[in-house]
Amino acid sequence: MKSNKDWMTPTDSTKFPQNLSLNHDLNSSISSLPEKEPASFTECGGVLMASKGTLSSPNYPVPYPPYSNCVWVIRVSPPFLIQIYVSFLAVEGPSPCLFDWLEIKEETEKMSVATRFCGNVAPPTVNTNSSIVWVSFHSDGSIGGNGFIAQYHSILPEQKSCSREEFKCDSGRCLLPISVCDSHPNCLDHTDEVNCSQKHKDWLCGGKMTGKSGSLSSPNHPKAYPHKQVCTWEIFVENRQTIRLSFHNFSLETHDVCEFDYVEVYDGANTVDNTVLGRYCGSTVPPDLISSGPTMTVVFVTDEGVADSGFWASYQAISFSEKKCSPEQFSCSTGECLHKDWLCDGWRDCPDGADEHNCVNTSYPSFTSSCESIQVEICGGLSYNLTSFPNIWLSISDQKEAASLLQKYRFN
Repeated sequence: MKSNKDWMTPTDSTKFPQNLSLNHDLNSSISSLPEKEPASFTECGGVLMASKGTLSSPNYPVPYPPYSNCVWVIRVSPPFLIQIYVSFLAVEGPSPCLFDWLEIKEETEKMSVATRFCGNVAPPTVNTNSSIVWVSFHSDGSIGGNGFIAQYHSILPEQKSCSREEFKCDSGRCLLPISVCDSHPNCLDHTDEVNCSQKHKDWLCGGKMTGKSGSLSSPNHPKAYPHKQVCTWEIFVENRQTIRLSFHNFSLETHDVCEFDYVEVYDGANTVDNTVLGRYCGSTVPPDLISSGPTMTVVFVTDEGVADSGFWASYQAISFSEKKCSPEQFSCSTGECLHKDWLCDGWRDCPDGADEHNCVNTSYPSFTSSCESIQVEICGGLSYNLTSFPNIWLSISDQKEAASLLQKYRFN
């Protein structure tokens, strides 16, 4: 349910406000950490009382350790306020930052407000309304990143400012450029959606690419990519050559089936009637992909929600005689390179199923069957009419067994 995903996203400073009203103090914030985490954390932080300073995650710029819990208290003398600029951020996501996070909390006379960040896009400048600010950094026991580095300054209320590329509104709120004219008001005064007729019309992506090599990237990379994009690159090389596509940087919104933001690669000159070599999202760099012939199509799609730093990839033309995969990969007959972990996993990843042939010592039957017409009466109204068995995930061997199981259910 897309709407549920969007409203609970406090990490996307490019679209959602990120301000969560909290009516508890710092101690209760720390006590909300998962109970099963070990008692021994990497301690860091402290009290900062100078007019300016720098703070960073443990070990920065190398990856931070697991189970870090850092709390900095920044104090300046009233009427001065605190301005924070995060110049680098690489913290495990995805939203809503439940695992690792950087959090900035300020208290005013009326309320306590916390803003939480994660991912690979540094947030805009934070102009607080307080002389005391808590900055906390937390990491769990898995997947990390290079962390963050930030600078703070004491400023007078009339000195609130944003960096050159940021948009300022609401007497001191800063927005990344991607949040301006995105059809979603991010400012209380709605000034970010004024004079938008020509805004972001210059995002250029996709096109026809020829030659022995080249590169492609998401718009604005390595900064946040724009919302609502569909970019299509068609790559052509000479006959008797194939295309090897390699990803170097990759960080898109994470989703279990890559429904919202994704890169999809086709083995051919268009997206119709051509084999899909893969659809990818999240922060795991995709494997090298090799076409079966001299054409390949790459499609980049984004929705109106979370934006990340995107991707950068390059392609290289290779002759049929040079067509091979790395030692850590398996080569399909089409030339696609798969990670060896995908061999004999019960799922046919190569178009011809070669990755599931001659499998031994597996706990599930080899996936060698081809598509067959659906014969189960109760499934007659589906949007597709072909299926394949055995179903290794539900342990159903054939359609007869599936029909027997479905008799237990009533469908209106």
